[in-house]
Amino acid sequence: MYEGAVQELIDELGRLPGIGPKSAQRVAFHILEADSEDMTRLAEAIRTVKEKVQFCETCFNVSEESRCRICQDPRREDSVICVVEESKDVMAIERTRSFRGRYHVLGGAISPIAGVGPDQLRIRELLNRLSDDQIQEVILATDPNLEGEATATYLMRMLGSLGIKITRLASGLPVGGDLEYADEVTLGRAFEGRTPLG
Repeated sequence: MYEGAVQELIDELGRLPGIGPKSAQRVAFHILEADSEDMTRLAEAIRTVKEKVQFCETCFNVSEESRCRICQDPRREDSVICVVEESKDVMAIERTRSFRGRYHVLGGAISPIAGVGPDQLRIRELLNRLSDDQIQEVILATDPNLEGEATATYLMRMLGSLGIKITRLASGLPVGGDLEYADEVTLGRAFEGRTPLG
């Protein structure tokens, strides 16, 4: 245990996701040893992002304006909405350049252990968006883990009666992976999603 400000910094860093006690200590000492100008820029970047960045009023992606650049883009397809857990998922999909529709960010996934139920997610807002007759397909792009699967199953039940096509992203073996290292769920999904050749 360190004194005063150093321990306080370690404690605050340790509250960040993916940062354990040892990583928090390592980052804290990096900050102490780093150039003051660099750390001032870091502090300013954190302050600026907290002041300027908000959630898009349409899709709930992060944005510096009331509507994000994707929602403002008239070239995007309005008939397809891809539902994701977090804003970082939007960026991952955008990097593929394979999807030209709209997004809806739930703000997490159903996780009873973490105390996150459907009411804590932006499902009501999704239902409001789906009242638009223009929407023909909803792609469920939640993570292929227990929470993501629970969220996708819940959404399929909720949206099934709306008469809109509901699809789920395929999941399976990664390119360059070995079968022996694949878990049972991934391998099972790969078999379910197999495609004909020729």
